[in-house]
Amino acid sequence: MRRVAFLIPILLFVVLIGVFLKGLGMDPARVPSPLVNKPAPEFALPPVSDAKPGLATADLLGKVTVVNFFASWCVPCRAEHPLLMAVARERPDVQVVAINYKDKPEDALAWLRALGDPYRRIAADRDGRVSIDWGVYGVPESYVIDTAGHIRHKQVGPFTEADVTKTLLPLLTELTR
Repeated sequence: MRRVAFLIPILLFVVLIGVFLKGLGMDPARVPSPLVNKPAPEFALPPVSDAKPGLATADLLGKVTVVNFFASWCVPCRAEHPLLMAVARERPDVQVVAINYKDKPEDALAWLRALGDPYRRIAADRDGRVSIDWGVYGVPESYVIDTAGHIRHKQVGPFTEADVTKTLLPLLTELTR
């Protein structure tokens, strides 16, 4: 009986080491989303300014769409912005839209004036409630929506050139066929 009592802590330690080792092999940027392959959440948000319309669920139907959650105070958003500009320019058949997260409209507009504006629509999520419905952990995050309004991909964190080349562009090509 004493031997069994002695072995229990050792077995628990071995199991714990196994769990930690498995965790080390996982990609921390890959956060699974329960929304992938499901319809985009119902929402309607006002525009950031009168220059472009806001965004609602109905606006995601009929066209492949990239929904980018961003904020002017977000440093990684600035890093990915040139890539979104390139996608919008190179893929006019894809609608690139934005939801501005917990930001002052004047700050968002100044940011876009300085860096360029790839978005067809820019909505203001001032209190972050719609972002929560989408499962946003933090900005930037982006979602690819198919023509039926279903989420097909979630990008946690900023797009990199590798993400755009290996994941985003092939998926956009597949969805626009």
